[in-house]
Amino acid sequence: MDLDPLAGRRVLVGISGSIAAVKVPALVSALVKRGAEVRCVLTPSAAALVSPVALASLSRQRAYLDADQWSHTAARPLHVELAEWAEFVLVAPLSATTLGRWIHGLGDTLLASVLLATEAPVLAAAAMNTAMWSSPGVVGNWETLAGFERVLPLGPAEGLLACDRQGTGRMAEPSLVLLALESLASWGWQRDWRGRRLLVTAGPTREWLDPARCITNPSTGLMGVMLAQAARLRGAAVDLVHGPLQLDAAWLEGLSCHPIETGEELQDALAALQPQADAIAMAAAVADHRPSVRFEHKGEKERLAEALTAPWQPVPDLLAQMVQRRCSPQPILGFAAQSGDVLPQARLKFRRKGCDLLFANAIDQPGSGFGSSTNAGWLLGPGEDCRVLEPMGKLALAHQLLSALAEQLALAQQLNEVNGRSA
Repeated sequence: MDLDPLAGRRVLVGISGSIAAVKVPALVSALVKRGAEVRCVLTPSAAALVSPVALASLSRQRAYLDADQWSHTAARPLHVELAEWAEFVLVAPLSATTLGRWIHGLGDTLLASVLLATEAPVLAAAAMNTAMWSSPGVVGNWETLAGFERVLPLGPAEGLLACDRQGTGRMAEPSLVLLALESLASWGWQRDWRGRRLLVTAGPTREWLDPARCITNPSTGLMGVMLAQAARLRGAAVDLVHGPLQLDAAWLEGLSCHPIETGEELQDALAALQPQADAIAMAAAVADHRPSVRFEHKGEKERLAEALTAPWQPVPDLLAQMVQRRCSPQPILGFAAQSGDVLPQARLKFRRKGCDLLFANAIDQPGSGFGSSTNAGWLLGPGEDCRVLEPMGKLALAHQLLSALAEQLALAQQLNEVNGRSA
């Protein structure tokens, strides 16, 4: 079974006039490699920046220009045919001009007409000069677009722009655009986390023996980062506290990142960030113990043996700490990476930790362990509820877990309001 939500889907790529258009061929190529059927539409400005011939070759379909919109040989208007053909529309880059046309209902280009005619979900990845992005007209148009049905807006990132200015305006990297499109395909455009703040932990911790050796684990941080990005795409403000990650750095764009290494650093970061969070997802793989002896300089093997055989110190139970000091309502999702007979172990951990939800997975099974792009397991909830989550991509799983966490948050807020009225 193909777990890629983009495989076999019809994606119409709209390219408008921004220098970021030069990134689009890589996007088109990646979509085709993932099994999507791709067609491209270019504005006149975009066609001056990226070759329609190259896009046609990469997509294995003809590329469409404004000159193609009207023909006496066509039985139906081209913009209507393309709008109805697409399962998803990706506008990358979305320039200030095309944004303005879209918001104000102007169909004077083929792409503008497609955007007005389509009823498919649209991912809009903006790109422009920093001053243009912050101008009142663009700010107002972008805010209006964020309220459109079936539209998932992906704002630009900060960085060095083509105009040599450092600031916000750079189109999201192709890998992040693909992730957002995958999110649109697996979840939709609903932004049910808007106005909420999520605190997520991800990746491994490292406990050092000396400057060259440490105790750690094979966690890449993918599950936690997918939770963070899924929540961001659903409208949340996200604090991501993460250990050393082994994944695409572009997937951190749009998140408030707090890098750490040790369990102690993680503990301090969580204490500082917890009061501002509406909900928490503890996906980091934290070392259970740390050495009581740490050498300032790299030691010989004999000294290393001394550190390994000395008594070890337990790392505090950070999940239990978060549960004990949380502000109500503040639902917490824990994670249990287990081997062997997973479910009985997970039930015991769920009772011991006191969190609202616990996702347990088998790290000794293919497709659900460290470093895997997919995951599967059991989601434990209140009243000994247990839900089996079949194998799926980690982004799709993140959306499932976020929906369960949102349900707990809504219930907690309702209970809090009832108690407030009764007081």
